[in-house]
Amino acid sequence: MLIGIPKEIKNNEYRVGMTPAGVRELVAHGHNVVIEAGAGDAIGLSDEMYRQAGADIYSTASEVYATAELIVKVKEPQAQERTMLRPNQLLFTYLHLAPDYQQTKDLVESGAMCIAYETVTDSDGGLPLLAPMSEVAGRMAVQAGAHALENTQGGLGILLGGVPGVSPADVVILGGGVVGINAARMAMGLGADVTIIDKSIARLKTLDEQFGPQLKTLYSTTEMVERAVVRADMVIGAVLVPGATAPKLVTTAMLHKMKRGAVLIDVAIDQGGCFESSHATTHDEPTYVEEGVIHYCVANMPGGVARTSTFALTNATLPFVIELATKGINTAIVENEHLRAGLNIYQGEVTYQAVAYAHGYTFKNALELMV
Repeated sequence: MLIGIPKEIKNNEYRVGMTPAGVRELVAHGHNVVIEAGAGDAIGLSDEMYRQAGADIYSTASEVYATAELIVKVKEPQAQERTMLRPNQLLFTYLHLAPDYQQTKDLVESGAMCIAYETVTDSDGGLPLLAPMSEVAGRMAVQAGAHALENTQGGLGILLGGVPGVSPADVVILGGGVVGINAARMAMGLGADVTIIDKSIARLKTLDEQFGPQLKTLYSTTEMVERAVVRADMVIGAVLVPGATAPKLVTTAMLHKMKRGAVLIDVAIDQGGCFESSHATTHDEPTYVEEGVIHYCVANMPGGVARTSTFALTNATLPFVIELATKGINTAIVENEHLRAGLNIYQGEVTYQAVAYAHGYTFKNALELMV
């Protein structure tokens, strides 16, 4: 199969869909790879490195889209990229369609087949292609929040770990999944006072056993979330409903009661955000202030540490890319239920229930479409 890797064009997005090592592996399996010139330059992956791995270098994205059977990306295709997709072409990338009607509409009308990294599953019920970026985002959230808490950034002027005789910051994390665990580990490592709130008692028990008394755990209710948020110096939104719009756990009414100069980090912003006051920001302008509270809502957080993120993502996606390229999409989807869970759009039909529900499309079973 001919696999194409275009350069990412989202604001300050420097990740690339495949490392040279990944390209070499695909070539070893008998596939051809084309990559847009300069796709990896920002993270030290030169065209020559890709060429030595066996890829052909194309000068423009339009050439990549026009020739490749399988497009491997990182972020959702931007408007100009969506016009280059064609019927029966396979797109494999993060999509986050539930809060994005226009992208959904464009992809449906393209006739392409679209598999979303964030809804591919594994045998343990996890999300293996979302996990590596969730790990990065969870760790970055603390880093970004600590910076935003500085007075020069408009924050309260609090050092996360405090100093002897001075209390550390109060960090509240909504959600005990991959993002939440990684955020907690970083925040506790810096000496903060950390609380995770989750609606799963089993998850809270696991966290308690894993981290001990250093980490506080609370069961999620509206009242408990409000109490924790009001006292917090930093709140990290790490809530996930796979493929669906994130629930709004922190309301504007709660925002009014928070400390002026406190910080909200919305890691769920790709799925619409879990704070009622959230709207997507970029690495160019990562924060804004509402009701005196700083909001950090960058929609591609891992793009800020793009080299680390690219290597972590390729490690996770490569086996699936090889399977898709070797078997073809129909055989791969029929034989692999985990890839099937990732299929959001197939030749003009919406095949992921949460996306269909979010935008008023009729949900279609992927297996029935392939008969």
